[in-house]
Amino acid sequence: MIQSMTGYGKAEASVLGRKMVVELRSLNSKQFDFNPRIAPELKEREAAIRQLLAQRLERGKIDLRIEFADNAETDPSQQLQINREAFLRHYKELQALRAELGLDPLTDLTSAVLHLKDVVKEVNSVSLGEQEWQAVMAVIEQCINAFVAFRRQEGKALQDMFTAKLDAIMQLLASVEPYEKGRVENIRRHLLLNLDKLAEQTKQAVDANRLEQEMIYYLEKLDITEEKVRLTNHVRYFRETMEQDGEGVGKKLGFIAQEMGREINTLGSKSNQSEMQIIVVKMKDLLEQIKEQVLNVL
Repeated sequence: MIQSMTGYGKAEASVLGRKMVVELRSLNSKQFDFNPRIAPELKEREAAIRQLLAQRLERGKIDLRIEFADNAETDPSQQLQINREAFLRHYKELQALRAELGLDPLTDLTSAVLHLKDVVKEVNSVSLGEQEWQAVMAVIEQCINAFVAFRRQEGKALQDMFTAKLDAIMQLLASVEPYEKGRVENIRRHLLLNLDKLAEQTKQAVDANRLEQEMIYYLEKLDITEEKVRLTNHVRYFRETMEQDGEGVGKKLGFIAQEMGREINTLGSKSNQSEMQIIVVKMKDLLEQIKEQVLNVL
């Protein structure tokens, strides 16, 4: 069963006494394109997280968000710490300056002190022990499982669409047959009629054996039996590949679609009837829709 490269997953749990949120999003990409936004506590573990996602998700433009409910984005007070000694020292110095310079007693000294560099500082990130790290990994795995389930669901929708388009192509291919049979006979009749006229005008007899050889050669050039067989085989292979699991299914489907396009183009070049050309155009339109969506297959 194919998977879509588009995906979404989310998981939440309590880790280190705090609410941990993990969120994954992805779009199609030829490679594994990783864009992390993770909490400071996990920065030293980013390489391990990246390796895990690369193994499980294979490829795509992956956006990862990991945060704790009390990190700097949601509750800045939990990440800041006031240096009490520095605050008192600076406050007393500013009070003395205000008295010495006769400044307005209503001046807000507290705000001025808090903006000084050594008064307020960020709390150092908590270092995770092995037990806490395993708890974090469990939440990440839960998010990945939800993400993969979403990809499979989207892949099922893609597979249904591909199946419908392939069925339509095969129906169009079958509709070529009536025109194909009459076309060969019409070409033969048209050639013989023109040759009869030419022989009458030139008063020269036509070499029947040579005529038959040339006609066979010409009609073989217009025969589309091989193209029909190869296109049918490509469609069958496309269906079989959609049922496979593992890496590179999307790329393989893209290659098969290219081969289908070659056979359809050859059918078009050999079609000298408007009805057949219309059928070929419809087949090309269906194949283009398949090619567009194949880019979203993992």
